[in-house]
Amino acid sequence: MNGRNIRLLREERGMTLNQLATLSGVSKSYISYIERGMQKNPSIAILERISLALGIEFMELIEQINDCSKD
Repeated sequence: MNGRNIRLLREERGMTLNQLATLSGVSKSYISYIERGMQKNPSIAILERISLALGIEFMELIEQINDCSKD
């Protein structure tokens, strides 16, 4: 999994890492690990919480992450 797209989506929305962490209920450090590719296998529950906080459908987030992984 490539978390780069989560970072891009967050930045497009003008959100800081702290804001995403607060809105999603996922720790700032864990989101940072995902975005930097250190955490390559977050759970579906975590990705659902992040997608809700970003205001994007879960499946759309997954598709964008998969598209980004092909690069």
